[in-house]
Amino acid sequence: MGKKVLILSTSPRAGGNSEILADEFMRGTAEAGHDVNKICLYDKKINFCKGCLACQATRKCVIHDDAETIVAQMKQADVLVFATPIYFYEMSGQMKTLLDRTNPLFPAKYAFGGVYLLATSADGDAASMDGAVKGLEGWISCFPPARLAGVVRGTGADEKGAIRDKAGALAEAYEMGKNV
Repeated sequence: MGKKVLILSTSPRAGGNSEILADEFMRGTAEAGHDVNKICLYDKKINFCKGCLACQATRKCVIHDDAETIVAQMKQADVLVFATPIYFYEMSGQMKTLLDRTNPLFPAKYAFGGVYLLATSADGDAASMDGAVKGLEGWISCFPPARLAGVVRGTGADEKGAIRDKAGALAEAYEMGKNV
């Protein structure tokens, strides 16, 4: 029986470089026989966490927007995949806002164990993604026994679609998806 894989494409731009990597990961995952679903944040309404911590008692957020549905799907997934462009050496604001809104999962029984990061940057240096990796690792550390299972660093993708010229990153995303 295949795993339930949820891909969260966090770019504010439809069809951007990180979403292209997400699609390659998704192709590999589907070919391997897993149940895979992709959610794109570019058309979602997700407000900032208020920090009220009511969700720690109720396991539900007091804010009713698209994050509610997304977090419910995250709870049920065996594998989470985050795809993000790198902005100022960090994950996109949309990804960080979503991570903050997962606070209701903290006291809950969640299914996910493996967490993947697919990142793209204009910068050609793989270290340009270290901030995003560290940020995601901080989030993961709040959800034992979840672990960072893999990272694809799609560097040097400075214009929309430029990642298509980075065969190594595309192949890595596909293979990583296939080997979930």
